[in-house]
Amino acid sequence: MNERNTTAAIILGISLVLAALIGAYSFYRVHTLGNTLSVTGSATATTTADTARWTVTVSRTAFESTIASTQNAVSRDSQAVVDFFTAAGVDADKIQVNPVQADQQYSNDQNAPVKYSVHQDVTMNSDNVRLVDSLSKKIASLADKGIFLSAGQPQYMISTLPQIRISLIGKAVTDAKARAEEIAKSTGQRVGPLQSAAGGVVQVMSPNSVDVSDYGSYDTSTIDKQVMVTARAVFQVR
Repeated sequence: MNERNTTAAIILGISLVLAALIGAYSFYRVHTLGNTLSVTGSATATTTADTARWTVTVSRTAFESTIASTQNAVSRDSQAVVDFFTAAGVDADKIQVNPVQADQQYSNDQNAPVKYSVHQDVTMNSDNVRLVDSLSKKIASLADKGIFLSAGQPQYMISTLPQIRISLIGKAVTDAKARAEEIAKSTGQRVGPLQSAAGGVVQVMSPNSVDVSDYGSYDTSTIDKQVMVTARAVFQVR
């Protein structure tokens, strides 16, 4: 065997030894760290919103010469919205009327007269979510009185969300253990004591929704809701 072949054989031999050592180390590492199993579990609950927040904006267009009179008209429109709420049973102290604002409308036509959008927000809060839902379907009737308004979707929220989250974390850990047991069973192992657990983000969704986020989600568009909580649990396996 010439010198070149001898050198190649030595290099090949060293490579095989290193590969074997790395393989042995990897097996040992997997074996020693494989005595725990990390699993994510989840738990859900159906609930209904118990608070609502809704903003209605009244607006009119004005020219420079009519800003003052338009602001007065917008204030009257806002009072009509307030009266609409209180007549339906909303407490006056739950209604907030913001100051009137006037924003200039810019135009590419420099010869066009300067116009302004004069608007005012009326926001109400209520724990009668069904009433708010009903009012949101009737607010358009104010248009028959010559009131120009825009009303977004009411926001429906859960005031007891922290308590619901706490009640679901334990169930999520139980679900994680059931999943861990199925995984361990497939490898001929058994799940031992819980080593650690951490609650994940909260997902507040509309019924039957799968719109979740890694950072949590909070859908406010519906009264009926589904709350999901996740928990990551680490179990000893043997």
